[in-house]
Amino acid sequence: MTRPAEGAADEEAGPEMNVVVRNINALLDRSKKQEKRKSREEKIADTITGFTGSMAFVYIHLVLFGLWIIWNLEWLGLPPFDPSFVVLAMFASVEAIFLSTFVLISQNRMTAEADQRAELNLQVSLLAEHEITRLIQLVTEVARKMDIPEALDPEIAFLAKDVKPEQVLDTMQKHMEELSNKEKDA
Repeated sequence: MTRPAEGAADEEAGPEMNVVVRNINALLDRSKKQEKRKSREEKIADTITGFTGSMAFVYIHLVLFGLWIIWNLEWLGLPPFDPSFVVLAMFASVEAIFLSTFVLISQNRMTAEADQRAELNLQVSLLAEHEITRLIQLVTEVARKMDIPEALDPEIAFLAKDVKPEQVLDTMQKHMEELSNKEKDA
């Protein structure tokens, strides 16, 4: 990941690009810190998961399993060492157990990181919603003092009220339960 140079804002784009560059740099710094905080076991799990999710892993297995099968079918004229393929099946099963464990370790860590990002998004959204509500209230008050008729619009009065996140979550939960009950009845 290359870092955008400070002050690299395009002259035509204006000073707002400085904010974008600052935010990108902050996110890159955060990613580097998270990478450094990983335990040795997490790094090993990520490395193994990364390799097992590659085509090189697939090709290696195609070659190894293919040779194993061809050898034990006696197509190479060599004496079979696993004629019933029991050892191959056991090897594949043990490998699957370990690989699924490494994948789960990596997924658990990535889920925790995603939860943190979701929490940050929620907090930023709540802050932005509060700021916008406050701006609506201020602009509406200015419009009233200037006798602008739109200040009396009922929708503006609705928008000027603070949203309570717990009420939104309760409403969402209620709708999800109702939907779930309808699906069960169907």
